[in-house]
Amino acid sequence: MNTVIASPSVRALAARKGIDLATLGRTLGRETLAREDVEGTSGGKATVASQTAGDASYWDVDHSQYGPVRAEPMSRFAQVAAKNLAAANALLPQVTHHDEADVSAIEAFRKPLKEEAAEAGVKLTALAFHVKALSHCLRSFQTFNASLSANGKTLILKDYVHIGIAVDTSYGLTVPVIRDTDRKGLFEIARDIAELAAKAQARKLPPDAFGGASMSISNLGGIGGIGFTPIVNPPEVAILGITKARMQPVWDGEVFQPKPMVPLDLSYDHRVINGAEAARFMATYASLISEPRRLLL
Repeated sequence: MNTVIASPSVRALAARKGIDLATLGRTLGRETLAREDVEGTSGGKATVASQTAGDASYWDVDHSQYGPVRAEPMSRFAQVAAKNLAAANALLPQVTHHDEADVSAIEAFRKPLKEEAAEAGVKLTALAFHVKALSHCLRSFQTFNASLSANGKTLILKDYVHIGIAVDTSYGLTVPVIRDTDRKGLFEIARDIAELAAKAQARKLPPDAFGGASMSISNLGGIGGIGFTPIVNPPEVAILGITKARMQPVWDGEVFQPKPMVPLDLSYDHRVINGAEAARFMATYASLISEPRRLLL
């Protein structure tokens, strides 16, 4: 690459910093260079490796030159979460499997239980059914209820089922854990969900509310969307994303029937789980959601 395309102001900035644009263009593999490319370099050598690692120079841009801005410091909690998410996304070979499940039976099952749940001081939400269904699947598919050793040579299979529940709070995303969900009933799981969410919002979660999850659920059902790609939370090897159910036509063999279908997004660590396993896992999960009475067996 002998020549590069750059505006006069970019060329002037490069000259002031002693940066050779032709060398920079070859390093970045581009013919067109912008101000950000020059500002993210030093002495004519592009800091590509450091940018990939999250080096501050990549983001060191004077945004005020383009219009009004204001600075708002990220909380310490948010900074830690950001580092963990960036590391997980960079280090794990993640794949997301998309599926959906018919939740009409769950809604029909919940209605007659509402009064009984209220008397027990519980709000029986659809999320409780998802936690219970996931618990069943984790008992049936051991590679999902596992963690990879730090050296990547040993798979640690867990003989317990704990489910992390992502909670959106004013200070950031937090993931408290419900213990022994495979041994709890729907009312007990619903109560745990409500209590952990309330404590999370009040910033009163105890230290033992974290860690040790078999797998986590990120539920956006109360907000919206038709799907997303949740990031696996190490040392877990998978995470389930749930978005808002919507009415869709489903073929019953003779006619199309309107059914409330919930989108499901399973992200997994491809070092441990392959695509066929993920597909079987989600097929089993969807069948449990569509027939919730099986969750009581």
